[in-house]
Amino acid sequence: MQFYEDVSVGDTQHSDGYRISKAEIVEFGEKYDPQPFHTDENAAQDTVFGGLVASGWQTAAICMRLHVQNSEDTATQAGLGIDDLRWHRPLRPGDELRLRTEILDKRASESDPSRGIVTTGHEGLNQDDDTVISYEATALVQRRADGSE
Repeated sequence: MQFYEDVSVGDTQHSDGYRISKAEIVEFGEKYDPQPFHTDENAAQDTVFGGLVASGWQTAAICMRLHVQNSEDTATQAGLGIDDLRWHRPLRPGDELRLRTEILDKRASESDPSRGIVTTGHEGLNQDDDTVISYEATALVQRRADGSE
């Protein structure tokens, strides 16, 4: 298990890739973001995107999955929030998304010495290394019982 004391500012991780299908985009769009550029391939042709694209919320959800899979051994207790969320370019059917994560900041909790607060920068990259999404996430991470660094 990786505790608060085990991470350092500047640590970087890269996830495996996740390839998104047209069916996934349409299913998510119909259920959660029913706009024509997420749900109807023909109608999407006449939009600013010129074709079907994943919802930004779906892109963020995929990044969350990649982050969790990449940090299963971290003693994260809870997420505290997301800042500076930006969608830079659309995620299209057949694109492969992977996540680059960097520890930006860490500090001990003032209210609970059993945990620390870690801020990470996330960048979702497509198969061409283009940034699709970026954001910063802050989470509570368990400290070692003895507090040793």
